[in-house]
Amino acid sequence: MSKIAFVFPGQGSQTVGMGKELADKHDDVASIFKKADEKLGVELSSIIFEGPQEDLTLTTNAQPALLTTSVAILERLKAEGIQADYTAGHSLGEYSALVAAGSLSFEDAVYAVRKRGEFMEEAVPSGEGTMAAVLGMDRESLKAVTDRVSEEGHTVGLANLNCPGQIVISGTVKGVEAASEQAKEAGAKRVIPLQVSGPFHSQLMKPAAEKFVSVLDSMEIEDAVVPVIANVTASPVTDAEEIKRLLIEQLYSPVLWEDTVEKLLDLGVDTFVEIGSGKVLSGLIKKVNRRVKTFAVQDEASLTEVIEKLKEEA
Repeated sequence: MSKIAFVFPGQGSQTVGMGKELADKHDDVASIFKKADEKLGVELSSIIFEGPQEDLTLTTNAQPALLTTSVAILERLKAEGIQADYTAGHSLGEYSALVAAGSLSFEDAVYAVRKRGEFMEEAVPSGEGTMAAVLGMDRESLKAVTDRVSEEGHTVGLANLNCPGQIVISGTVKGVEAASEQAKEAGAKRVIPLQVSGPFHSQLMKPAAEKFVSVLDSMEIEDAVVPVIANVTASPVTDAEEIKRLLIEQLYSPVLWEDTVEKLLDLGVDTFVEIGSGKVLSGLIKKVNRRVKTFAVQDEASLTEVIEKLKEEA
């Protein structure tokens, strides 16, 4: 029996029109977009379907938009009886994974990520924090660089450990610039500054985490029905209290995506289904292990293909 993991993309994967084709064709998909509009009191669906891209890219819109699109597509897989043995998501995608695992209701999750986006935006004044992708350097060497720069008074740290040779760093503008230069000197192949609105998954996000506690306290978090591989630990979690604690820590801790994929492989997963906009995670998974099967479900054609393939193998 093949083991399946549902994986969910994070911020950066958003595109105008995502999910629209499926929403137009399937009532269960459309109903999720409608629920998001009702819960948030804004026409999020029209921003998702019609744009403009600048509005969709704002953190406070992008986070609920991506969650809504992923959960809406998930409804179709559920309707076809396709279930996961494990779930995981990249940063924001962890909330979609928790909805898929029965730990969070969609309405609570979409409200939570909207507030999460607001608090992340507020945590650091615009223009004071940033992120950069470092290519071709191992985590120990890069951590030595970021530790050294932080000790010199400019906060910077590892933020996303995506796959071998691709690590994102995050911190103050000066911290990221200094670490970028030192990383190049230490042998990094390339450093690419990212167009982001803040230093996500860095220690600078601790004020956001403190505010976010009350949001999670206000909602029902259940034990997960299937294990979720947590970003912070890259280990399976099902306990509601532990899930809550890890969601708080996730705001200022590195996303251990490479380790998450390795853990899923160790647990016997041989099929990864990326649910939502784009194919970013499928690409990263292949860089960890090119032999595993990956599918990206984002429109009618890819949905039909995945359902056929998975039913053949069941």
